[in-house]
Amino acid sequence: MDKILLIDDDAALRDVIAQLLESHGFAVVQADNGASGVELARTQTPRLIICDVAMPAYDGYWTISELRKDPLTSSIPFIFLTGQEERAKMRQGMDLGADDYITKPVTSRELLAAIESRLQKHDATRKEAEKKLEDLRMSVTLSLPHEIRTPLFGILGFTEILRTDPEALTPGEIREMGQNIHLSATRLHHVLENFLVYAQLELIASDPARQETMRSLHTTECLDLIGRVATKVAQRHDRIADLAVEGNDVPVAISAEYLTKICSETIDNAFKFSEPGSPVKVSIGHVGNQCRISVEDEGVGMSNEQIASIGAYMQFERKIREQQGAGLGLALARRLVQLHGGTVSLESEPGKFTRIAIDLPLGKTSS
Repeated sequence: MDKILLIDDDAALRDVIAQLLESHGFAVVQADNGASGVELARTQTPRLIICDVAMPAYDGYWTISELRKDPLTSSIPFIFLTGQEERAKMRQGMDLGADDYITKPVTSRELLAAIESRLQKHDATRKEAEKKLEDLRMSVTLSLPHEIRTPLFGILGFTEILRTDPEALTPGEIREMGQNIHLSATRLHHVLENFLVYAQLELIASDPARQETMRSLHTTECLDLIGRVATKVAQRHDRIADLAVEGNDVPVAISAEYLTKICSETIDNAFKFSEPGSPVKVSIGHVGNQCRISVEDEGVGMSNEQIASIGAYMQFERKIREQQGAGLGLALARRLVQLHGGTVSLESEPGKFTRIAIDLPLGKTSS
């Protein structure tokens, strides 16, 4: 039996609505003010909340603000009951996170239809989230062990040789093995770091307060930062001559740490899937009220189907192109951009080019 929390200071109206809902198979919990309503929402975990706007002391706006701050109640569908004179102010309620509002006097048909609509939408959203989480679990289960084993086996193999027969090795061979061990360890660290960052982002995505804090950070000297990131990536691929960075110093509404992560993964992808000697171009500029970061290469490219299927732990043509990393690069960058209120667009043609355009909100200039 679905439980509905009804918050209204009008006892007579509460009783009428409660009787209607109970006659249609709902369990009803009642509160006569916002404070007790918030407490009941936390302890009773209702499927849906119906709340009056105009209440003494703790009104409907205060109530929904408190509920949306708490992870236990932040996702519960919320319907406002509002008088005709309050209807013009309902934009405020929707901005605070209300799912719907009904103007009093309300008919039984209108109220039941609104409840059914909100519950169906909430169930559909939950099922979609569960499916995405299950897909992520399956991808992690199938791909992460492989991505960990590949560099780990390299480390174990070379260290076993060094441990059991060091006398038979020349200094040059020992040096080469040490370099290979370091490379494998670096790859392993990168896989685990990306996995942890992606998991952290999914937690932030479900917490509006943490998202707001994350979006309040800014980077002013982005051209210098992106240039240093691009140079480091190019050096790692031994392709510094292929790199071109150009543009203007545009302030961006994102922390230097996350901007570094986005650019590092995107530029690394450009070098990874293009041949030495072919150019990789990075540009930074101002487009409308956005900062645009563009990364273009003349590599293997992607088909329309591959572009549409970009997701966490997915790697294109794994059987043909064995690449280190869990396929998280573009998915991780895209998720970071989305959580900062930006967008990622991708153009590509197989065998010719790939161009990624990252649009992020403009940041504040330094005082």
